[in-house]
Amino acid sequence: MTVTLDAPRSRPGTSDFGPLARRVREAGLLERRRGYYARAMGLNLAATAGTWAAVAWAGGSWWVLVLAVPLALLSGRTAFLGHDAGHRQIAASHRVNRWLGLLLGNLMLGMGYGWWNDKHNRHHANPNHVGKDPDVGEGVLVWTREQAAGRDGRVARWITRHQARLFFPLLLLEGLNLKVGSALHLRSRPGREKALEGALLGLHVVGYLGLAFALLSPGKAVALVLLHQALFGVHLGCAFAPNHKGMEMPGEGVRWDHLRRQVLTSRNVRGGVVTDWLLGGLNYQIEHHLFPSVPRANLRKLQPLVREHCARVGLPYAEAGLVESYRQALGHMHEVGAVLRS
Repeated sequence: MTVTLDAPRSRPGTSDFGPLARRVREAGLLERRRGYYARAMGLNLAATAGTWAAVAWAGGSWWVLVLAVPLALLSGRTAFLGHDAGHRQIAASHRVNRWLGLLLGNLMLGMGYGWWNDKHNRHHANPNHVGKDPDVGEGVLVWTREQAAGRDGRVARWITRHQARLFFPLLLLEGLNLKVGSALHLRSRPGREKALEGALLGLHVVGYLGLAFALLSPGKAVALVLLHQALFGVHLGCAFAPNHKGMEMPGEGVRWDHLRRQVLTSRNVRGGVVTDWLLGGLNYQIEHHLFPSVPRANLRKLQPLVREHCARVGLPYAEAGLVESYRQALGHMHEVGAVLRS
């Protein structure tokens, strides 16, 4: 269900974000955590190599398909690290972050760094704003009643009517969708970037499929690849779904400052270290949107400052448990489809 708020507004000539930004800077939370990221990338790479070694060891049995679960989880870690590189959380240098994003995204996942970075930056600039945020653009799923009412075709309208129930099953295709979107985006890239990103995507396909078919029989290789990609899509979708769906969706003419634009459209997911690990720090969505360059390891420390500041300026701070956050997101999707069920 979409939240509708009469948001407190800043007094003319003032900024409610400035004092918070100063406190965050003085607390040292904007400083890079190179050691943390070096360990995270090293452990993730080692675990990925170890899991493929286990695939080779178990390749004679169909039980090898169980290893699609750790492969999907590790691919999720790689995606989260690529996300952090895109926000320049890892290194001070734009060039280093870009190369990390290319290696983590294009080479290791087959997901285009340039495509994702362009799309994700537009989302951060105008979260949940229809017409500006690509994450609430009309696609297989829709996010507003106006989008639902405009659906054409029997299949599209049926999907919209049942989109809340179909959400998780559709995530099984998200891993493939990310790869297809990345490849199609190359057509609009400049020559040198197209060549570099295309070459890395090609190396990923050759290396990934070559490894699977070298270690397994054709049938097992196809099954492992499909299951790996399906679970990877579900994992990423489960990390992104609770963040904004069902939160405020500003319309045309709405002018909020940075603090309100990010806080009112975002929802945090309550939890501990396991939730932090599973969701890659995206459970601190409010803090991440306010300070996208803050290293992931600092978000938990940042949260009390943001929560206290929101209370001070009279701004709602949305937070829910993991299951409740999904209930709210799916409730919004169900409500949007109601226009076609009536």
